[in-house]
Amino acid sequence: MKKFILLLLKPFSFLPALCMMYLIFSFSGQTGEASSSLSYDISHKIIVTADQVLDKNLSAERISYYTDRIHTPVRKAAHMTEYFILAICVSFPLYVYGLRGILLFLFAGFICVGFACTDELHQSFVAGREPSKRDVCIDSAGVFTGILLLQFVCWNILRSARNRY
Repeated sequence: MKKFILLLLKPFSFLPALCMMYLIFSFSGQTGEASSSLSYDISHKIIVTADQVLDKNLSAERISYYTDRIHTPVRKAAHMTEYFILAICVSFPLYVYGLRGILLFLFAGFICVGFACTDELHQSFVAGREPSKRDVCIDSAGVFTGILLLQFVCWNILRSARNRY
């Protein structure tokens, strides 16, 4: 009975990946203006928080200047981070199903990078947005970092579990 319940529950392990895909798709559906405004607000909060923590008492002009300087890197870091998380959400269930090593790397990488490509295609239909090969490369860096990290962590957990017994 326990094996039957686990067999029924295993497909639900892909639910976090589907939720992450929906989240990414939602972000891509924002107009260029809305997306830029969101990342600008986040960049501004980062600078204001850093100013408070470091007690620099920056003027409004300096805060605006630094916000403009980090706006693009924050946007690109967001791309990389969301695909890093997606890669972990896709790779973990595949790992549980027994996919390991290069096969996991290739299979999860194909799913996530393929999604990044379709996401950029989706952006071509949204006002103020356009597809970018550069963004696919940034997304792919997040994907492969996530897959490698997951494999490393799982390998170490299994190794330490074997050494204990």
